[in-house]
Amino acid sequence: MLLIQNIRLTRILRNTWKVDLIMIASCSAAYFVRAYLIAHHFEIPTIIPTVLGTAIAFFIGFNNNQAYDRWWEARKIWGALVNDSRSYTRALINYVDGEDVIVKRMVCRHIGFLYALKASLRGAVDEIHTKYLTEEDLKEIAKHTNAHNALLNIQSRDLQILSKLGAIDGFRFMEINEMLTRFSDSMGMSERIKNTIFPTTYSYLTKVFIWLFVVTFTLVISQSAGISSIFLGWLIGFVFVSTQINGMSLVNPFENNSAGVPLNQITRTIEINLLQMLEEQDIPEPVKPINEEYVL
Repeated sequence: MLLIQNIRLTRILRNTWKVDLIMIASCSAAYFVRAYLIAHHFEIPTIIPTVLGTAIAFFIGFNNNQAYDRWWEARKIWGALVNDSRSYTRALINYVDGEDVIVKRMVCRHIGFLYALKASLRGAVDEIHTKYLTEEDLKEIAKHTNAHNALLNIQSRDLQILSKLGAIDGFRFMEINEMLTRFSDSMGMSERIKNTIFPTTYSYLTKVFIWLFVVTFTLVISQSAGISSIFLGWLIGFVFVSTQINGMSLVNPFENNSAGVPLNQITRTIEINLLQMLEEQDIPEPVKPINEEYVL
């Protein structure tokens, strides 16, 4: 997630330089075709780039709105996980009587759950969660393809043990179980965003329309601007391309990049908070921004 208000031009150019080269080549080809092949035969109607520009504006606007909705929904889900994790730990610590070992085990297992979920969403091999799990937990989740879901199942089983031991009453049992349900809901919503592909036709057609617009705009403007139309065509195309790429960078909010939801920072924050609530001494450092520009 970006932390600064102003984006460096170098970052924009790193994201668009390949498309910029294609646009410059397309504008140059359009200029020479118009200058040496069709200049003396007919003129390109100005209505063509006008209509294409309007269509592109609609497509880019739709794409960016939908992409931001996906990103914001993901951010809200993980914001809820932060609050629910604190409430869950607070309830276990203060509502459970005389079973500190089970309480600590359940809190540590929850940290493992968050790290396992984060690794799954990012498609990464991340073994951080294993240090918060017991040998029995590791053996059980090894039987499952969805480790974080298996951890929730173990949590429910330990909660039932606390109930049978009389460490919590029925009302507190239901309250803590409701938190486990909310964890499951957040997990499912995150997986839904991860596994739902943004319609590729919208992105593809937007790219095609931008390319057609750049070519037709160059053909039209070259009638009055001459060779400068190559630069002008690229400049106008750069505006559309940059806007489209900016929106598409939010389509997959769990990707490990500067535009994604900062899962590393969020999980580390929860980890620190929960360990401090357990009065542990070995507390990890917060995740630091990269180049003071963004945090992962």
